[in-house]
Amino acid sequence: MNIRENECKHECEYIDREYYLSPSRQLTQVEKELIWKKPRSHKVSEEEFRICREIKRNWDRGEMKIANILLEGDAGSGKTQLAKALSADFGLPYTKVTCFADMDKSDIIGAILPVISAERLEKLESQDKTALKALYENDGFKSSTEILMDVFGVTREQAVLKMKQLLKLAAENSEGDVIEYRFYPSEIVRAYQKGYLLEIQEPTVIRDAAVLMALNSALEPDGSINLPTEIIRRHPDFIAVITTNRGYAGCRPLNEALRDRVQHTEKMDLPAKEVMIERAAAKTNYRNQKMLDVLADVIILLDRTARTNAIKGVAGMRSFFYWVDAVAGGASVRESLYHKVIYKITTDSEEIKLLEEALKSDGLFEDLEEADKSIKKN
Repeated sequence: MNIRENECKHECEYIDREYYLSPSRQLTQVEKELIWKKPRSHKVSEEEFRICREIKRNWDRGEMKIANILLEGDAGSGKTQLAKALSADFGLPYTKVTCFADMDKSDIIGAILPVISAERLEKLESQDKTALKALYENDGFKSSTEILMDVFGVTREQAVLKMKQLLKLAAENSEGDVIEYRFYPSEIVRAYQKGYLLEIQEPTVIRDAAVLMALNSALEPDGSINLPTEIIRRHPDFIAVITTNRGYAGCRPLNEALRDRVQHTEKMDLPAKEVMIERAAAKTNYRNQKMLDVLADVIILLDRTARTNAIKGVAGMRSFFYWVDAVAGGASVRESLYHKVIYKITTDSEEIKLLEEALKSDGLFEDLEEADKSIKKN
């Protein structure tokens, strides 16, 4: 480990201890495992320090408490990484919900599922039977989404859709029976009630106003959620981190009522060039500083050019990491630029010309050619 990596490691450990919000709180082993562990490639940013200071300073100040945060910026600007880092900083279990256009209120609060008879259950298809049995046997700690993700190895979005199918299936197979109903809380309710850090990704895509209202009420500082079985209060440790992209297709402006409930906002852009290089080096283990410097310059210029010309795509940190990794693996610098960066921004011929012209006018194409030559020479 070099000197800077060692400094960063101690820096991350220090911020973790310094900003724990409830150091005396007893977490279960499962909850401890939900606290995000910072990788060596993580560098504590100014945004992270600022949020930690503000939340810690105001944590016991009643109405001035900060517990709803908005991170707004381009894809790849590090919003989710920052949300996860705050889990480590505050010592809170991390979980997330990814919003989608057709969300309904059951996705916010949870769903009531009929418990069908064992006889009818055995007649169902194998996959449905397995899923329902897993739900029925749940001890109440996991949300229905998490259970289905574990059972089928699917994404959170696929698990949400599967739950809707199971609700319909269970209702159809319980007609005429005297049955019991069981409530399965959503991931939002679980985090809200147990005091976790919840990342709410892309609430701007939600179409239904009633869903937004339910989400708004959950973010009230002293709020409560009315469930079919009970009324639950907001846990004092619950923190909501809303992450949303800026100006992408399908995204609307953030609902005014939702934005009003936010107490701290960060505008997320590409980090400083030296931070970009440090993160890429740590993530890919590629240490050619001259090459990293050139690649970072290209990313920064393409990002600026795309904004200036209203090109919808973005040259972000993800593109930078994968481009560096390709070059580290021996790929052509110039050729991989298109597959790892430019085509992620756009495949429109006219827009590609604009990006190429910007690179030529800044002399960066020449720098890339020199870089390719030096790779071949070595």
